[in-house]
Amino acid sequence: MSEKFINQGLTSEEAKARLLEYGRNELVAKKKSSFIMKLLHTVCEPMFLLLLIAAVIYFILGEPRDGAIMLVFVVAIITIDVVQEWKTDKTINALKNLSAPHTTVIRDGKEQVVLSSELVPGDIMLVVEGVKIPADGQIIKCSDFCVNESSLTGESEGVWKTDTANYKDSGDYWRRDMCYAGTLCTQGSASVLITATGTTTEYGKIGKNVAEAPDMPTPLQKQTNKLVKVCAVIAIVLFALVTLITFMNLAIPSFTDRLIESVLSGITLAMAMIPEEFPVVLTVFLSMGAWRLARKSSLVRTMPSVETLGAVSVLCVDKTGTITMNEMTVTDSYSYNCTESELCRIMGMACEVDCYDPMESAMLDFCASNGISREELFSGELVAEYAFTNQSKMMGHVWRKEGGIIIAAKGSYERILPLCRFSDEEKNSISQKAEEMSGKGLRVIAVAKQAVLSDNEIPAELTDCRLELIGLVGLADPPRESVKADIETCKRAGIRVVMITGDNGVTASSIASQVGIDNSSEIITGDMLEKMSDDELCEAVRRTNIFSRVIPEHKMRIVKALRKNGEVVAMTGDGVNDAPALKYADIGIAMGKRGSEVSREAADLILLDDNFSTIVDTVRDGRRIFDNIRKAIGYIFTIHIPIALASLIAPMLGISSDALMLLPLHVVLLELLIDPTCSIVLERQPAESDIMNRPPRNPAEPLIKLSGLMKSVIQGIVIFAALFGTYLFTYTQTGSSELARSMALTIIMLSNLLLVFVNSSENEYAFRSIKTLAHDKVMWITSIGTVALVLAVLYLPINSFLKLSPLSALQLLAAAGIAVASVVWYEALKFISKR
Repeated sequence: MSEKFINQGLTSEEAKARLLEYGRNELVAKKKSSFIMKLLHTVCEPMFLLLLIAAVIYFILGEPRDGAIMLVFVVAIITIDVVQEWKTDKTINALKNLSAPHTTVIRDGKEQVVLSSELVPGDIMLVVEGVKIPADGQIIKCSDFCVNESSLTGESEGVWKTDTANYKDSGDYWRRDMCYAGTLCTQGSASVLITATGTTTEYGKIGKNVAEAPDMPTPLQKQTNKLVKVCAVIAIVLFALVTLITFMNLAIPSFTDRLIESVLSGITLAMAMIPEEFPVVLTVFLSMGAWRLARKSSLVRTMPSVETLGAVSVLCVDKTGTITMNEMTVTDSYSYNCTESELCRIMGMACEVDCYDPMESAMLDFCASNGISREELFSGELVAEYAFTNQSKMMGHVWRKEGGIIIAAKGSYERILPLCRFSDEEKNSISQKAEEMSGKGLRVIAVAKQAVLSDNEIPAELTDCRLELIGLVGLADPPRESVKADIETCKRAGIRVVMITGDNGVTASSIASQVGIDNSSEIITGDMLEKMSDDELCEAVRRTNIFSRVIPEHKMRIVKALRKNGEVVAMTGDGVNDAPALKYADIGIAMGKRGSEVSREAADLILLDDNFSTIVDTVRDGRRIFDNIRKAIGYIFTIHIPIALASLIAPMLGISSDALMLLPLHVVLLELLIDPTCSIVLERQPAESDIMNRPPRNPAEPLIKLSGLMKSVIQGIVIFAALFGTYLFTYTQTGSSELARSMALTIIMLSNLLLVFVNSSENEYAFRSIKTLAHDKVMWITSIGTVALVLAVLYLPINSFLKLSPLSALQLLAAAGIAVASVVWYEALKFISKR
């Protein structure tokens, strides 16, 4: 393969042509649900089947005009539902595209980041540590390239790869000059020529069943589906009861006509009883909530995590980059039996030539400030490397320079000092100096060297070296400005913040103390954790908030212990080995900037700015979303109760079918109001002022609690009493069912609007909600739309179709006053509660 192609890669036109030829790099092609299927799914719901049956009955009764109006209303409601579903799908797909894996490739002679699904054979992809390899390919060149192929081979030990030019074929099926889709780069980097994508990869041949696994319903979806089923069963029972009672009470000679009229009354009640808005509310609220979170730098990958956010009781976070700014600077140094220039030189030689780590960048900047350039540091031949691992917490480079071969090493002072040659007294003195620097909140790195006479004397492992200490450097990474206030917010919200870091305990304790984490002086180190049994750890995590010198494997045990204690745990992570802990946590949070692709794929939430404040804001939004779902469910119960009671009691009182307060037409009309109110207006409600002053929600508690249900029932009964009492009074006084029906319908339509403002907060008065939402155009449109609809059905020619009659100004004012009284009384309860 020519060097020119390696540097140029495919052109954009060639990539497009190959994408058409080979297809997308996916195991299973994404199935797009057709518009017709969505329409059929909507029409087959119980509510719409009842509406269609009612329309057919009107035609049978010889009232084609009423039947036609019913069908128009049915089409209108179906249109609203389909549009809402389309917008929801669009939002969810946009979120999926945002969180879709990307890959760096060389195209048109430059590095480009493309969707992994758009990779094609012939592309040159660049693989680095933490990347889940998206396609099969041949390794063109690599550096310290190690791949975990356990997903294919079952072998957990990493495979060290080599490029094709240096590979000696051993006849093994899994080649060391190839990398395979679905495997994980655990170390190093490589340039790879893609040879297979999609189902033609080795992983594609065995992984299709995994990709086709169906989505499971979330806990909230299960609860709402159960609620709908319970209401549907009740509706069926009452339908039969009302149909029977109406049939026996009606004085119509014709058996057929009496049966049809009775069934019509039963259908009206059944339509009023089925809260078909529940699933719509859940889908819209969660998807729109996720979209709002994405705009605030929190990318939701799984919808259930939006439900869980409000229940988080423990927040486990990394120190570096989350609590601190991840802007390292060398602020202190200690030279041991050498000059500062020598300390800088050895420290720089121990850094990566192409460094990405902020700490190494800070060290090289410190070298430059002392007059030692990168060219001088890396001018010799790099003979060998001792790679950094989470277990060793140190690294080294072997350089051949004019003065001979030298090993330059750096790492945590706890790991470097035991490899150095000095007395216990000297070791204690240096350890004391290191702890003094750590006490200032600095990350302390020890620097050491060893001279080697020949290549044969180079130790196989860094732990085999006999090092000479050069000195210590202290790097400052100050806390983010807002973290202290955010942690105080977490405390008020009943959320415990736990710091987990690979840094030493003294530094971690100092930073924790600065930002206000409780029990900052009580620390458990990784070594201490190793010696604990699971039960001992469960007891320890009840009071300890600082875990230092922790490796990713320890995170899993910490999460398990916290969850075993009944906590709902959110865990942050960015490394390759953090993925299991992120998966096991109730909410795994990956770092979007510095996180590995594997950690992002394992996470429920991706933090696009790696900021602790964003986590706190996300929890606040999660609580708001769940609050609003509860308010919407309560609203649906409340508004359905007067409709259902009116449909139930009127036939029992012997009122004739043509004089009933609500006919199927009116129930459909009300559904036109209820649907957008609960799924659009209530979703936009701002958070309660005390939302972060409450303890976390118990995830096991029902969607609607007994107190909330009682509130909805009482509010619904009061509205029913107001409208049904007005209806009976007007009917007995005037003998006009049209006028009585107009009064009742006006009351319930205005009550529907007022309920939104009154129930928008459990603590604040409706007036404040109105002020808050005064700048919201959607609320203005809803309010004006509701009033316009009331006026339209009363005063436009459509009123005769709806069996209504116009109200006088006095009657309209009376209906509005009764509507206000039937809803606003709840404000008095808020006042009493506040007192």
